[in-house]
Amino acid sequence: MNEQAKSSFSGWRSYMWPIHGYELKTIIPLFVMLFCVCFNYTILRNLKDALVVTAKSSGAEVIPFIKVWALLPAAIVVTILFTTFSNHFKRRTVFYSTITGFLFFFAIFGFLIYPHRESLHLHAFADWLETILPAGCKGLIAMVRNWTLTCFYVIAELWGSMALTVLVWGFVNEITKIQEASRFYSVLGIGANAAAIAGSLLSVLLSTPEEGGPLPLDASWEQTFSRLIIFVLISGGILLAAFHWIQAHVVHTSPSLLQKEKQKQAEKQKQAEKPKKLSFKESLIYIANSKYLLCIAALVVSYNLVIGLVEIIWKASLKDVYPEPGAYNTYINSVNVIQGIISTTTSLLMAGIIGRLGWTRTALLTPIILLITATLFFVCLLTPHSIAPAFASLVGMTPIALVIFFGSLQNCVSKAAKYSLFDATTEMSFIPLSSEHKFKGKAAIGGIGSRLGKSGSSCIHTGLLFLFTSFTASAPYVAAILLVVIILWITAVISLGKQFKT
Repeated sequence: MNEQAKSSFSGWRSYMWPIHGYELKTIIPLFVMLFCVCFNYTILRNLKDALVVTAKSSGAEVIPFIKVWALLPAAIVVTILFTTFSNHFKRRTVFYSTITGFLFFFAIFGFLIYPHRESLHLHAFADWLETILPAGCKGLIAMVRNWTLTCFYVIAELWGSMALTVLVWGFVNEITKIQEASRFYSVLGIGANAAAIAGSLLSVLLSTPEEGGPLPLDASWEQTFSRLIIFVLISGGILLAAFHWIQAHVVHTSPSLLQKEKQKQAEKQKQAEKPKKLSFKESLIYIANSKYLLCIAALVVSYNLVIGLVEIIWKASLKDVYPEPGAYNTYINSVNVIQGIISTTTSLLMAGIIGRLGWTRTALLTPIILLITATLFFVCLLTPHSIAPAFASLVGMTPIALVIFFGSLQNCVSKAAKYSLFDATTEMSFIPLSSEHKFKGKAAIGGIGSRLGKSGSSCIHTGLLFLFTSFTASAPYVAAILLVVIILWITAVISLGKQFKT
C-alpha cells in the first residue's frame, strides 16, 4: 500500500475497509463475483472428492490417476480452446460462454447422469481389468469403473482454474490499478473466504446423514447432492449478473477502462491483419523466455505440488474413518469452515500486512506455513510406533486420529494461506505486465501451471504406488520430495520479489 493510500484512512480502517466511497460501484460487484465463484468452487471441490473416494471399489488412490490420465489432458485441451476462443471473441463473450458451459454440465450431471450412474458405470470391464493389472493399478481401475464421477471430478477441478483463476481474477486484474491492488485485494480476499465458509456450512447442513429418517442414507445423499447442484446453478447465475452489471456501469462508463478496451480492440484488429495469429504453443514459448512469468509459474506449480503431495495421503487416512459420502463430505466441509474463518481474519489484515511487510515477505509466509504443518503431519504418519503413540496418549487421541488431525490442520491453514496470502500476492504480480503478457500468460499459468503442479504430485504418487502399492510405504519419499519443492518455491519468491519491486 502506498503512503497516500495509508494516509487516507484511520488506523483500523486501513486494515478493515480501505475503500473510498467512489470505489464502491467497482468493489461491490467484484466482491459478489469472487464470492459466487469461490462459493461454487468450495462446494464442487468437496463434492468431487466425496464422490470419487467413497465410490464402489474406490479410495483416495483414484485421485492421482484421475489427475494424471484425465485432468491434465483435459486442462491442456481446454486451455488451447480458451486461448483460441479468446483470439477471436471479446473478453465478455468468452466470459459468458465459458461460465454458461460449466453450469450446463453441472445441471446435466446433477439431474440426469448422477441418478443413473450405476447403469452407466463399467463394472464388468473394471472387474476384468482387476484380473490382469497389478495391485498398484487399483486407482486406475476405479477411475475407469466410475467414469461419470471421473468426468465430474475433472470439470469441477477445471472450474477452479478456468472460472476462478483465469476468468474472474483475470477480469479483476484487468480493471484494477496497481495503486489500488493492495487495498482492493484484501477486501476481495474477504469475499473469497466468506464464500468458503458459506459453501462449507451449507454442505455440512445438507450432507449430515439423517439416521432413522424417512429416507435410506443413499437416497438422502442423492437428495443432498441435487440440492447442492441447485445452489451452484443459482450462484453461477448471480455471478453472470454481477459481471453484466460491472460491464454496463463501470467498464463502459470509465474513460480509463474504455481507453484500455479500445487499445485491446486495436491490438486484436492489428493482429487480425497479420497472416498468422500467436498460437498457444508460441504463447508458451513466449512465456518461457520471460524470467518474470517463469517465476510466477514456479509459485503456482510449487503450491499445487505441495498441496497435492500431502492432501492425497491425508484423504486416504480419512476414508478409513469416514467411508460414507455424506459423512466424508460433512467432515471435509467442517474443516473448510475453520479454514474460512482463519483466512477471513487474515484477509481483514491483508492490506496492512502487505503495506508493512512488503510483497516478498508476505509471499514467503505461504511456503513457510506449509513447511511447518506438513512436517507435523509426516512426523505423526511416519512414527506410528514411537513419537505418534506417545503424543497421541498425551493429548487423549488415537494415533490415526492424530494423523487425521494434523492432516486437517495442514489442509486448513494451507487453503487459508492460499485465499488470503498466496492468491493476493500472486495476482498482484500480474498487474505490472503488458496486456499480452498478462492475458496469455495468465491463461497458460492458470490453466496449465496449476494442473502441472497437481498432476506432478499425482505422477509422483502413481509412480510410488506402482513400486510400493500403498501410501504408507511411499510416505518417506513423498516427505523428502516435499522438502525440495518448498526450498525451490522460496527461491522463486525471492527472485520474483526483486523483479516486482523493480
